[in-house]
Amino acid sequence: MRDLYHEELDALTDRLIEMTRLVRSGISRATTALLDSDLQLAESVISQDEEVDRLFAEMEASIFELMARQQPVAVDLRMIIAALRMGTDLERMGDLAEHVAKVVRLRHPESAIPPELRATILEMGQVAERLVTKTGSCIASRDVEAAMEMHGDDDAMDRLHRRLFKTLLADDWRHGVEPAIDVTLIGRYYERYADHAVRVANDVVYLVTGSRPQDGVL
Repeated sequence: MRDLYHEELDALTDRLIEMTRLVRSGISRATTALLDSDLQLAESVISQDEEVDRLFAEMEASIFELMARQQPVAVDLRMIIAALRMGTDLERMGDLAEHVAKVVRLRHPESAIPPELRATILEMGQVAERLVTKTGSCIASRDVEAAMEMHGDDDAMDRLHRRLFKTLLADDWRHGVEPAIDVTLIGRYYERYADHAVRVANDVVYLVTGSRPQDGVL
């Protein structure tokens, strides 16, 4: 029975890693769809979010069953709590990739991104991918040092977010209100995506150490 119990705990990690793979694919394809005004690719991101939601629902059901049946304590309880928190953040990351894709759907066949912001959006997408790739690695390896380093990557996303607003607020902005709203929302989606990735990394630190870092400090 204990072997089965620990197999079920390991399965939680496997589901989390699979979720990171899906949300990484989602934000990558959403960024490409956004920059290329690719409606078909955007629709595939929107459809894939159902798979992320399904994995989270399965994991959540497994967690509630484990808690009711095994009444875990100590490290096992910490694993279950951390897994639930991480799954919640990963599910929200999938939602944010879907939100980006829905902007593509809304504006197609036009582009939601003015030419002068394309490079910034591309870089935001790359930072988001880098963060979620590291997230998956941290979950698999439980590497506290690597998890702590993710705060620096999040700083890069924050700088890009500020760059977007600098362009939007400049006197020579010529694209009007609607594109400004689109860009504001898109920038917020990427920023929140990064924030959730860091929250997952913080939960890896909590799982290993029993303490949760504050602003990159343990």
